[in-house]
Amino acid sequence: MVMRRRISYLKLLIICLTMTTIMGMWLHYSASNCHCSRSVNDNDKNNVVLPPPDSHVQKPPQVPREEEEDKDVDDGDNKKWGPHKLAVVVPFRDRFEELLVFVPHIHKFLNEQKVRHKIYVVNQIDLHRFNRAALINIGFIMGRDEGCDYMAMHDVDLLPMNPDLNYGYPEEGPFHVSSPELHPLYHYKKFVGGILLMKREHFEQVNGLSNMFWGWGREDDELYKRMEEVGLQIFRPEGIETDHTNTFRHIHDRQRRKRDTVRVGAQKELQFRRDRITGVDTVQYSVVSTHNMKVEGATATIYNVKLDCNTQLTPWCDHQK
Repeated sequence: MVMRRRISYLKLLIICLTMTTIMGMWLHYSASNCHCSRSVNDNDKNNVVLPPPDSHVQKPPQVPREEEEDKDVDDGDNKKWGPHKLAVVVPFRDRFEELLVFVPHIHKFLNEQKVRHKIYVVNQIDLHRFNRAALINIGFIMGRDEGCDYMAMHDVDLLPMNPDLNYGYPEEGPFHVSSPELHPLYHYKKFVGGILLMKREHFEQVNGLSNMFWGWGREDDELYKRMEEVGLQIFRPEGIETDHTNTFRHIHDRQRRKRDTVRVGAQKELQFRRDRITGVDTVQYSVVSTHNMKVEGATATIYNVKLDCNTQLTPWCDHQK
């Protein structure tokens, strides 16, 4: 009888040990797979339980450093492209449909060359005759004051089509992009119109352009005299495989907008002379309003300006055709 009781006690002990082992294993497995964190109470603020590494916790999106640096690409002012910045100066009046084509075209063209730039559309809103040179002088002043260290005097109706046309910084001297052999209309040797790049120091050295040219034409010929006089060498594109028929797209409609080529009084004679009276340091104007315009993702700043005419010096500024 005593032997049977001992056997029963032994069986009960084995069963208890087995149950204890199983419970211990279950508790260990549960603890290792628990992804919960206990709440923080007032007495345990410095003992926060963090979720295990494999938890699926949403993190705020990280903006790559490269994307942050490239955020100004759309505006044409990515500082990674270099220290120089181009002021694209567009003398303008009454050519809105041409402007809508020009702005996105030149913006894309310059971005592809990684040229930092800003487009300055200087819009003449007074009743005087058009004065391209004075508007260029104004655009130069605006670009210079905003940190641009070189400029492109750029006709709104002339679109560069050959990607090999270089709009980079003209370190050695003025760079005539639309050279006589490439321009669709003008091919004489001393032609410097259409698109001309000049760095700030050279433009100031020649005192900009003459303000005496009211009406169309001849102001760029006078600029050639200024550059020649101070000994500036004019550089032009080399190795361009296109020609005057396909290097540029000329979008001006001569039938719709006829040129104001009238010459009045002394203007007939003075148009061929070197002007030693006026320049960028004498241009008189007022800015009426400023507007930012965005076309197909490209931004241009439009400055509505009124020019002052010295009727004693240039009485032909108000001549009506």
